[in-house]
Amino acid sequence: MVLEARWLGRVRYADGYALQHSLFSGSSSNYLLLLEHPHVFTLGVRADRSNILVDPTKVAAEQVDVDRGGDVTYHGPGQLVGYPIINLEFGKDMTPRYVHTLEEAVIQTLLHFGIVAGRLEGYPGVWVDPSGRAPRKIAAIGVKVSRNRSMHGFALNVATQMEYFDYIVPCGLAGMAVTSMAEEGVVATPKDVAAVFVERFAALFDFAETRYVGLDQSAALSDFSRGVVAGGVDAKLSSLNRRLMKAGVDPDSGLKLSQRKPEWLRLRANMGEEYRELKSMMRKMSLVTVCEEAGCPNIFECWQQGTATFMINGASCTRACGFCLVDTNKPLPLDPLEPGRVAVAVKAMGLSFAVVTAVARDDLEDGGARGFANTIDAIHQENPGVGVEVLIPDFKGSADSLELVFAARPEVLNHNVETPLRLQRAVRPSASYARSLSVLARAKAAGLTTKSGIMVGIGEEFDELHDTLRDLRAVGVDIVTIGQYLRPTSNHLPISRYYEPGEFGALRTYAEGLGFSHVESSPMARSSYHAKAGAESALGMMV
Repeated sequence: MVLEARWLGRVRYADGYALQHSLFSGSSSNYLLLLEHPHVFTLGVRADRSNILVDPTKVAAEQVDVDRGGDVTYHGPGQLVGYPIINLEFGKDMTPRYVHTLEEAVIQTLLHFGIVAGRLEGYPGVWVDPSGRAPRKIAAIGVKVSRNRSMHGFALNVATQMEYFDYIVPCGLAGMAVTSMAEEGVVATPKDVAAVFVERFAALFDFAETRYVGLDQSAALSDFSRGVVAGGVDAKLSSLNRRLMKAGVDPDSGLKLSQRKPEWLRLRANMGEEYRELKSMMRKMSLVTVCEEAGCPNIFECWQQGTATFMINGASCTRACGFCLVDTNKPLPLDPLEPGRVAVAVKAMGLSFAVVTAVARDDLEDGGARGFANTIDAIHQENPGVGVEVLIPDFKGSADSLELVFAARPEVLNHNVETPLRLQRAVRPSASYARSLSVLARAKAAGLTTKSGIMVGIGEEFDELHDTLRDLRAVGVDIVTIGQYLRPTSNHLPISRYYEPGEFGALRTYAEGLGFSHVESSPMARSSYHAKAGAESALGMMV
């Protein structure tokens, strides 16, 4: 058996919950998610709500009902939370035996750090000094087991803000003390402890292979990846370069903008009649395309064929991803007439399939979701039978915003993960790998055909691309695009290398073997490249 272990960093509870559910019900792979949460109080199915002693909003915490056993628990920064979503083969007394083994993995992990812990008869979880006069709970256990598969898991207090336990009756156990590794004299981070826990967990559950992937982790860290250059920390380094170095990528080792592109990346500009007519139409109707704003290299091919990707909600983005040419500035108010103009343009172009994307609008309460919903509705109403693909931002994980888009029923819901887990903070510092997976998982749970994209050549390893493809498929993604990253300017992420056509072919073969309905893998592939063909493959019908 193979264990897919992931250190995800800080993850909002709702995002982790959606990701768990998707892996639990939609995949047969074995996953171990390791992370921290912002402050949140969770209540199990039999929890006594009076065990929350304060208004959570007064202490900057959320309150969430969950489908696990147990009473009230607290999660927050400095606490290692582990969610095993694995197949169990314990047979009789499955749940108690699983809980016992999970507790043992925590006990062995603590022992590695010099803390002797164990079980306290009649009380779940892991305790320091369980047989002494002052037993102290250091880890809570709360699981769900159904159809021989597990979810939820444990919360180990590493360097937790202990005052938050004063706001609840932890696990409903009044008068029982709570502690942390820091309180017991151990200096460690949740990420440090996670690496040890993975080893203990894999051994106890008899996994033959473990694939452990995490944020800002590199297989071979060097001086530059610790932020050290030329004998010291360079305070003048750009934030982009510092993020790259933290992720184990040397920003000075990238290809120069002046370096000649290989033959397979050199495209000829064809500004024929169709291109000029489409450009004229976009200007007359005051419409924006991502083809132009993002400097897409396929613009001449696509526009010559009469297709374009509409970009709604303005041309200025509230985020500053390291790869994107779209302007980052204070956006203008939304144009309420824009959805109708897009729908009319789709009709004028004679499209049977339309692609719509947008800048991130974190300045708006709904993140721009209403603009997507209105545009989908307008295209469907003005163009009966025309399919719509939307490429959406993450809306900061807002369930309400996502539901607005889902309810409009686009034929394809696209959200790009962009790059493997290790490089997320370097490439898209305002986003999150776990959140992106949760967006895709929620879309799939809503019954939509889902799509995501990866760009290569930023410093990732080939195996990391395989990891990412497995993660995407595990949450039910139907269509995936894989293309070469091209550096827009010297202020953007450097290109580590150009992938050869044969490597894209190998990635396509690997992805197809995972079960994706359609794989677009080539040097010039982009999110909306051959979008109609991908939709037809996934939907099994002409669109």
